[in-house]
Amino acid sequence: MSIHISAQPNEIAETVLLPGDPLRAKGIAEKFLDEVNCYNRVRGMDGYTGNYHGIPVSVQGTGMGMPTTAIYAHELIALGAKRLIRVGTCGTYQSHLNIGDVILAMTASTDSGINKHIFNQKDFAPAAHYPLLEKAVAAARDLNLNIHVGNILSSDSFYNDNPDHWKKWAEYGVLGVEMETSALYTIGAKQKVETLSILTVSDSLVTGQLASIEERQNNFDDMVRIALQLI
Repeated sequence: MSIHISAQPNEIAETVLLPGDPLRAKGIAEKFLDEVNCYNRVRGMDGYTGNYHGIPVSVQGTGMGMPTTAIYAHELIALGAKRLIRVGTCGTYQSHLNIGDVILAMTASTDSGINKHIFNQKDFAPAAHYPLLEKAVAAARDLNLNIHVGNILSSDSFYNDNPDHWKKWAEYGVLGVEMETSALYTIGAKQKVETLSILTVSDSLVTGQLASIEERQNNFDDMVRIALQLI
């Protein structure tokens, strides 16, 4: 048992899906897994383990932001996880991406200072585990899904006083913004585990379009289908 996860090591599968929203974790487990067991309710951050075609898979909510993601990633690895796949939402910075599109995050830029502390003010470029990314691209093609692969931004701020803050990132080809992947990829590099973020576009900084709360919780299944093909 760890501080934030009330599970024994044998209750955590080697592959863990990481949605930010614990309600999405519950929904994924109920919709896609068999023989589901809830191993965690600490702080309302639900975690479940079940079977997908006979293979154990865990689903753990992480909350919002890099600090909470780092906590859950560290503790899951200590409990035996070998492959951490974020399945979350993001905003897009590009006009050719639409609500519901799926992004595979190859790399994660950031405005966070977390890695500055780790690397003594030097820059570290967090990247996905390439074999996992390559498999995800192949899985998406097998599922006939249109995906986008590239750089995303992991930000410490959800709200920004500058309405044009996103345009510089867009100019350099950043596909979208969320708040977790940079920390996940950094931990994966340090701990030698496989990490990948599969993201669904839930809003557009370009058009102002926004998915509903219900859509974000229940209707973004393509990213989960891709993730489950990787086990």
